[in-house]
Amino acid sequence: MPDLVAILSEPNRRRLLELLLAGEQPVSRLTAQFGVTRSAISQHLGVLSNAGLVQVRQQGRFRYYRLDPEGMAALRDALDVFWTHELEQLATARQPERGDHDMTAEKSVLVPLDPDETFALLTEPERLRRWQALTARVELRAGGQYRWTINPGHTASGTITEVEPGRRIVFTWGWEDSDDLPPGASTVTITLEPAEGGTNVRLVHSGLTPEQASGHLEGWNHYGERLVAAARHGDAGADEWAASEPGDPLTAAEASLAVCQAVLRKLRPEDGSAQTPCAKFTVDDLLEHLLGSLRSLGAAGGATVPDAGSGPAEVRVADAAQVTLEAWRKRGLDGTVNLGRSEVPATVVTDILSMEFLVHAWDFAQATDQTITVDDVLSGYVLERGRSLIAPQMRDGDNFAAELEVAPDADNLTRLVAFTGRKA
Repeated sequence: MPDLVAILSEPNRRRLLELLLAGEQPVSRLTAQFGVTRSAISQHLGVLSNAGLVQVRQQGRFRYYRLDPEGMAALRDALDVFWTHELEQLATARQPERGDHDMTAEKSVLVPLDPDETFALLTEPERLRRWQALTARVELRAGGQYRWTINPGHTASGTITEVEPGRRIVFTWGWEDSDDLPPGASTVTITLEPAEGGTNVRLVHSGLTPEQASGHLEGWNHYGERLVAAARHGDAGADEWAASEPGDPLTAAEASLAVCQAVLRKLRPEDGSAQTPCAKFTVDDLLEHLLGSLRSLGAAGGATVPDAGSGPAEVRVADAAQVTLEAWRKRGLDGTVNLGRSEVPATVVTDILSMEFLVHAWDFAQATDQTITVDDVLSGYVLERGRSLIAPQMRDGDNFAAELEVAPDADNLTRLVAFTGRKA
């Protein structure tokens, strides 16, 4: 049974329940009432749904939320019990002011690795992508900068202030595009101590308001579990928090990249010669094509994407995608850009990125007998955006084949690959 009182203690979730008193609403309308990202609101709605407080209905590529009467009745009972036993203590305790920034969120986990290996999991981009970050850039030195896209549309950045390899790291923390907690507004201190069975990792996140401490503690609990899973298995697997609804083209591109990276991470060296659904591409050929696209699309956003060199496919694509997506986050989607010999709206470039990541993720999966799982809302969003990209004259058999018919009950990923002329 979930702790409904603890779930309700987060102010954004309380506000969501208040808004849903007016009736069923889509995520977009709910998000407009907050000063946080759509991804964050989707995560809060997921918590409320898992607790049985709200119900979700999907229609096309949209999700609609409404209150669950049975769940709200259970919440009322839980609150009655809470106030009966806790009111006296609450009345005598000092309640923090809303503007206080002296709260902390603390989390400790036992990681089944030695301190040096654990430190690598916490600081190396390739390791971070296996449990916490979608993309990661880290200058591992005092005064160095870091930038982690934790999940689509939700990026943390700051400055590393202390580094003791294998023992301790301290860095400032904040969210890009956040007025309440911008980069540098709080501090995270992580200490590592050898322990029986591995390394004890203690995280203290300070400089938060009570509301921020509550929300970040939930996040650190989630990623603490994934850190331990990555230590045990080498990879924590797909992050359910990365499956947020794509509210804008760049968030859709980041979500599509997450799908692609999960497939690329499982490629073996011997898969390079495998034939993909594109007759002219082996896996190695398709990888080079994708990297070339990232260089071109990154350049359109003002980035210089370095030559990816050699190494695992996931690392090469992740490094190139980091530079490309970071450049586009800085530039924004207004106006037009030069792409090849054409002047195109900036949004066209990010739509191409989503298509490249998601469709080629399917190609790589088909070539290597992997099962690919994609959120149907994301696939539907990319399909909708992609319909304006492929003109009839491009269906020449070289760039794209004719769109194929699919069954009426086909999911959106099947519709997307059929739209590009691929047979699912």
